[in-house]
Amino acid sequence: MPVYRYAENPLITPDDVKPYHRGFEVIGAFNAGVAEYKNETLLLLRVAERPKTSDPSVVLSPVYHPKEKRMEIRTFSRRDARFNFDDSRVIRPADQPQCFCGLTSLSYLRLARSKDGHHFTIDDQPFIYPFNDYQIFGIEDPRITRIGTVYYIYFSAVSPMGIGVNMVTTRDFKTYEDHGLIFAPENKDAVIFPEKIHGLYYALHRPALKSVGSPDIWLAESDNLNDWGNHRHLMSIRKGEWDSERIGAGAVPIKTEEGWLVIYHGMSAGSRYCLGAALLALDDPSDVLARSKAPILEPERDYEKDGFFGDVVFSCGAAADGKTLRLYYGVSDRSMACAELDVDDILQELKHGETMR
Repeated sequence: MPVYRYAENPLITPDDVKPYHRGFEVIGAFNAGVAEYKNETLLLLRVAERPKTSDPSVVLSPVYHPKEKRMEIRTFSRRDARFNFDDSRVIRPADQPQCFCGLTSLSYLRLARSKDGHHFTIDDQPFIYPFNDYQIFGIEDPRITRIGTVYYIYFSAVSPMGIGVNMVTTRDFKTYEDHGLIFAPENKDAVIFPEKIHGLYYALHRPALKSVGSPDIWLAESDNLNDWGNHRHLMSIRKGEWDSERIGAGAVPIKTEEGWLVIYHGMSAGSRYCLGAALLALDDPSDVLARSKAPILEPERDYEKDGFFGDVVFSCGAAADGKTLRLYYGVSDRSMACAELDVDDILQELKHGETMR
């Protein structure tokens, strides 16, 4: 399937972003939610900053305390056998590899603006910064759904209590109203459909199961966008395939004549992230009509293969211009890129895919 990557890729790198915190450095500007507003393309970037240190024997972990408006820097020694530092993003207890006791950076959300979708200017200040105790380790990976004149922005809220999904709303991208956690920990990768279906709103989400089960995509419904229920399992990981270890929804579902087009990410063994597609029935999104056998986008270019966490393409948003899909995606947990795909090509590929969940 033809994929046109922008010649300007990567469109935004950490070098393009001025640090917000004194004594910190920007190590990532990636995984942006996407919105069209007043003839501009807006990217709501996840900006990750970490405190600088000249001591290679220590790892620093920033923690923000919203009530006190205070940044705390915790110090961990690499010689301390109680901790595992194999993943440069996370500090884990050595005896509990599935848990973490700190992150090496703090993420918040910052707007980048473009008239042509290729060249962006980046705001100097955050648009959304951690503001409650469920976000003291940062906020990550926003998605944006427009319904009428309201933009619903929801993102991962990270704290020692786990990772949940917080939602805010805005009409002007200047101020916002907080609606709290719409999915409690442990949950992430939520996307909300852009219109009601038979009088109900629908969302995809990904519970992170700890005992039995696997990291799969689930479906939920709501009559008010705040309270979600009737949770149903939608799609599973596929052992031996490109999405064998975990899957999660990416861009907001796109309505086509064939069904709801869902772009999702899948991780394979070795932590390689690719993007695939699925098609859900227009009148019943619990009905999976098709699912791509192969990725529609995978790490191939140097900027997709090398970075803070390499071999990753990860989308939180797209813009559809007629039959052209502008897929904005994070690369290697570091930068932002964009690729154009033809919606008809994706639908044709899905016809040769699988219907298994």
